[in-house]
Amino acid sequence: MDNAVAPLAPQTLVPLHPLTPGLGARLAAMPARSMLGLGVGLALLVAVTVALTLQHAGSDYKVLFAGLSDKDGGAVLAQLSQMNVPYKHADGGSAILVPAAQVHDVRLKLASAGLPKGAVGGFELMDNARFGQTQFQERLTFQRGLEGELVRSIGSLAAVQAARVHLALPNQNGFFREQQKPSASVLLTLHPGRTLERAQIAGIVHLVSSSVAELNPKAVSVLDGSGALLSGAEDSSGKGLDAQQLQYVQQVEAGYLKRVVEILEPMLGRDNLRANVTADIDFTQTESTSEEFKPNQGDAPATVKLLQRNESSQPGSTVPSGVPGAASNQPPVPATAQIGVGGQVLQAAQGGVGGGTARRDAVTQYEVDKTVRVTRNATGTLKRLNAAVVVNHRIATDAKGKTTSTPLSGEEMEKITALVQESLGFSKERGDSVRVINAPFRVEPPPKVEAIPLHQQPWLLDMLRAAAAPLALALVALVVVFKLIRPALTAATQAAPQPVGGRLDVVADNELAAEPPGVATPPALSAPQVNQKLESARAFAQQNPAAVAQIVKGWVGGEAA
Repeated sequence: MDNAVAPLAPQTLVPLHPLTPGLGARLAAMPARSMLGLGVGLALLVAVTVALTLQHAGSDYKVLFAGLSDKDGGAVLAQLSQMNVPYKHADGGSAILVPAAQVHDVRLKLASAGLPKGAVGGFELMDNARFGQTQFQERLTFQRGLEGELVRSIGSLAAVQAARVHLALPNQNGFFREQQKPSASVLLTLHPGRTLERAQIAGIVHLVSSSVAELNPKAVSVLDGSGALLSGAEDSSGKGLDAQQLQYVQQVEAGYLKRVVEILEPMLGRDNLRANVTADIDFTQTESTSEEFKPNQGDAPATVKLLQRNESSQPGSTVPSGVPGAASNQPPVPATAQIGVGGQVLQAAQGGVGGGTARRDAVTQYEVDKTVRVTRNATGTLKRLNAAVVVNHRIATDAKGKTTSTPLSGEEMEKITALVQESLGFSKERGDSVRVINAPFRVEPPPKVEAIPLHQQPWLLDMLRAAAAPLALALVALVVVFKLIRPALTAATQAAPQPVGGRLDVVADNELAAEPPGVATPPALSAPQVNQKLESARAFAQQNPAAVAQIVKGWVGGEAA
């Protein structure tokens, strides 16, 4: 009985390497639990990715304002920088973008600050005149343009933040006596900490009155943001102190106080002096007129102002006389006889002439002295000054760092009082009062400011709130990847190779040794390769014992490869 092993054909020898099945076969060979974990992990990972994408989309920038002028755009950007709001530019700088989540909040805050102001239309409104517009519409457009031009002019002042102008222009009719005069109102919004001087207010009033025909400056009212009337202060003169008079009193007191402080600070120190000055100023306006008449004094001749003499004479009426007849009806002939009296020729008395009347008047007026005096007292005269000065004790520090307080001597206090009086222009006749006192100042300890710990810093809390959602989603993604997806993929990649053709492509060492003579022996395998093959064969036998038994049975039975 020939028990020799049949030699294997040379062409049946194959290389020793494990066969790797496809990804689909590996996934199909995975247990149901691993498949379920892989599916749940992929679904969670997709959900986390979508959430992160939506959150990122929510942080996109949206348009805050578009079509802004350069002036309004600069003001808006300055306000955004103060609010620490990030922004971007678009459309060549005419549009401003901010984060989408802050658009409405930022817009409301800017509106409370009066931004953007918007472009004020002027006379360019007349360029867009429509065909067929009525006379009322044309007049209203002209009024709007005039108001816009005045707003632009007033807004160019440094202290004015915004302005509004309202013009009341009545319709003119043909009756001059019944025509109404125009009027105007100006509402000013000043920059914080700014004020308008009296000259500036008067300039605004005259600017408006000069821009409107027949507008009286007294018909222009100027108001500030609080509703206080700034113009028309001259109409209330004589009724009490107005804003300008109170401001003048404050300026006078501030000037005197500055003199006292400047002369005492170099000697006492800035923190060792407190002073206050009160000025009593009289704003009473008095006007008086007087006339005085005085006769000529001394032996000087009187001055004749007027000399007037009047002489009048009236002759008597002629009475007829003599024998009645023709001769008596004729006037008598004057006598021709000359009667000399003192060398003068006198006319003879006429017959029949009655007595006449004569009158003489003489009027002489002399010049008399006359004095007319008009006196107006100046307003804002200083009536009295009161000054109070408190000087701190002398502070000394020894070598050990101990601080002592020593009051000033009487001589030093007299010198300080004299300096204060000289700087104020002290007048005893006017009733001025200066009081200088030496007293220790109470030094309050500075308030203890506790440092805010790092975990309570506002910027850190804001950053944590902003990063909480992305970090949570990223953590969930990591848990899903390492706990669900990675174990499933590891099990799929470590699946053992499947048998091909119903047999294992692994040849043991004893088969190689039983090859018949004359057959070319393949090159010897290295020890690491043999060990790897053996380990693969053992792993395959442990996982598929039935297949290995079938292969061994075929070998023992002498079946062909």
